[in-house]
Amino acid sequence: MTISRRNLIKMGVAAGTAVSIPSILRAQTSPTDARTVRMAMGNALSVYDPIWTATNITADHGLAIYDTLFSLDSKFTSQPQMVEKWNVSEDTKTYTFELREGLSWHDGTPVTAADCVASIRRWGEVSSGGQLIMARANEISKKDDKTFTIVLKEPLGILIDVLADLTPPCLFIMREQDASRPATEQVTTNIGSGPFKFNEALTTPGASVTYDRNERYVPRKQPSDGLAGGKIVKVDRVIWEFIAEQQTALAALQAGEIDFFEQPSADLYPLIESDPNLELQVLNETGNHVCLRINSLQKPFNNVKARQAILHLVDQEAFMRVMDPRNGRPETSIFGEPISNDENTGWYKKGGDPEKAKQLFAEAGYAGEKVVILDPTDIPILDNPSQLLAATLRKIGVNAELAPSDWSAITTRRAKKVPVEEDGWSIFITSEADYSLSNPLGSPLLLANGDNAWYGWPKSDEYEALRAKWADVNTIEDRKALARQMQHIWWDFVGDVRLGKYLSPVARRKTLSGLIGVPVQLVPMWNMQKA
Repeated sequence: MTISRRNLIKMGVAAGTAVSIPSILRAQTSPTDARTVRMAMGNALSVYDPIWTATNITADHGLAIYDTLFSLDSKFTSQPQMVEKWNVSEDTKTYTFELREGLSWHDGTPVTAADCVASIRRWGEVSSGGQLIMARANEISKKDDKTFTIVLKEPLGILIDVLADLTPPCLFIMREQDASRPATEQVTTNIGSGPFKFNEALTTPGASVTYDRNERYVPRKQPSDGLAGGKIVKVDRVIWEFIAEQQTALAALQAGEIDFFEQPSADLYPLIESDPNLELQVLNETGNHVCLRINSLQKPFNNVKARQAILHLVDQEAFMRVMDPRNGRPETSIFGEPISNDENTGWYKKGGDPEKAKQLFAEAGYAGEKVVILDPTDIPILDNPSQLLAATLRKIGVNAELAPSDWSAITTRRAKKVPVEEDGWSIFITSEADYSLSNPLGSPLLLANGDNAWYGWPKSDEYEALRAKWADVNTIEDRKALARQMQHIWWDFVGDVRLGKYLSPVARRKTLSGLIGVPVQLVPMWNMQKA
């Protein structure tokens, strides 16, 4: 008899405890002390450059070791962080920024305006918001060691908000010598000016990463508020443990070998809630959209009818059941609140429409081409729907094949634009925060500019012409109207397919407190402490 993961969990409940599940960590580590926090993160950190990739785990790394010019407070308002003061000229085209005192790199050298200029330019190569700034900038330059300017060709009233945006890749400030590299080349030095220092000696790639409190870091004097204000580090060390098995991670959490479990699967929620020492906590209360990204460059999905077939095929309720039946629900808008809308959503049908999908594949001229689905086996909330998608496609005669790997391998493979026969891909599933999807200039998932778009490379000049207007639309009513026009076009060319929306709680020991809730899938580590 094959014992499934779900049956194994049920057997553990019947036995009265999940601690009986063997723990790798128990044999290898001693109990943690009050000044060290151990965290089981959602997946392994394989790329250290938060500009080169937009993955959340790398953005978390960036939050730890780098700092930002501006940050968002708990009300999503942009606040200065590395910047002490700034002003804008009367014609609103020249912004002048002055850095605050006490900023230094982990090697002891001072942060300068030249570092900021180089970092903005590099970030501007890959961030959709950064690309907007670069397109409108006449000049970005330093005035002296602490002051730099952004001179625009035309006004851009949202410039500060773009600089503060939390959607990866975020604007992390790097040393000039690192930021001078093209964004297509990875920075590997891990020297920042943030509240934590990367401990290379105690880091084992693929297994664990260690961060130490940066004793030189000078926090802002303002109280901590969201990601703004003073970044006060209240522990000496944070260790990320990468534990592939969910049961092993839970057993380690129950035993006190780790303090934090980032992505527990939904079938573990009852066990966590029944343990008096553990607690589920939602850090991103706005939720996450699950997105099915389709490779628009390769057969069969270079034909719009094949993409439309997937739109009609998807049974969102079924996908939410295998992902998170408690916290999941259907989602038919490409946008987050407050611009979410129901424009052009007549395709949505409870249970999906397999016959319509078969018809559209036939009209697309589908001839049995292999459809490769990238399957992250180390992330249950993405692994389960990947398997369901493959099975659903096979039922209507599509030659669907899963390509299982860990998430870090997928982040490399998804960048390939080649056919599946050359190690390319057809579909992968990812998620994006509702907050990020409220900003068409910030979220890479909302681009449709072909080769310059995010993975999947959808293209619609008509949609992009509307998206370009977003920077100059000021009222929420006008933005809602523009969002409806954009969504109408999106669901015609099918830039991607949405599978639903869910809340994703973390699990922690009750002795760990002070976790900062943010509207994206990021985990800031300052402010937390252990009893």
